[in-house]
Amino acid sequence: MSGHSHAKTVARTKDANNQKKGQVFSKIASIIAVAAKDGSDPAMNSKLRQALEEAKKFSMPKENIERAIKKGSGDIEGEQLEEVFYEAMGPNNTALVLDGITDNKNRALGEVRQILQKHNFKLADEGSVKWQFEQKGILIINSKSPNPSDQEKEEMELAVIEAGAEDIKWFKEETTECLEINTKPENLEQVKKNLEAQGIKAESSSLGWIAKEEIDLPTNDREKLDKLFNDLDDSETVQNIYSNLKV
Repeated sequence: MSGHSHAKTVARTKDANNQKKGQVFSKIASIIAVAAKDGSDPAMNSKLRQALEEAKKFSMPKENIERAIKKGSGDIEGEQLEEVFYEAMGPNNTALVLDGITDNKNRALGEVRQILQKHNFKLADEGSVKWQFEQKGILIINSKSPNPSDQEKEEMELAVIEAGAEDIKWFKEETTECLEINTKPENLEQVKKNLEAQGIKAESSSLGWIAKEEIDLPTNDREKLDKLFNDLDDSETVQNIYSNLKV
């Protein structure tokens, strides 16, 4: 079973302080603006629809959302945002795939490189890391209880498999048991609809990168990696972090 070893940047800051929430709103606004380039109607633009769901989850102000959509669709002037993609390698064969959004690719590259070097990681050539990953649809579902029983987990697993899940894995996010669902990229929206038809709402849904093979690290090395993840989370550029670390 495979999975990504670091939850979405935005998801990890749900209960953050006001300063952190400001950073979260800024990142969501960037996602919305980039998504809106393909159309400002969420009914016709699944990428925008997912971004708006993320904004709603974090109670992002309506005016912020509308402004981001208008920027992306070109209705109002603003910085030209572009998606960026980085690959990196570190100690113990740790591989990272990062995606982000920026209005200045050179500045963003320098920022990400500096963060990686601080933690003994380095940027890798395009394609030299990504081959170790597969793009998948990723849905996260929170369990209804903090400590679900084996029976509750089994019932949930059967429901998501019936909905069309390709792979599943339980993990713990702070005190909550969560189920990660992987799908084929083209099946993400349908699986989500199938789950909703069963009364199961996903905490998040997106396309992401899943490691084909995972590695396990000692506690000390995991703690070092967490510090890297935290610094990348604080970056204005980085939106999502995926690694081959076993959860």
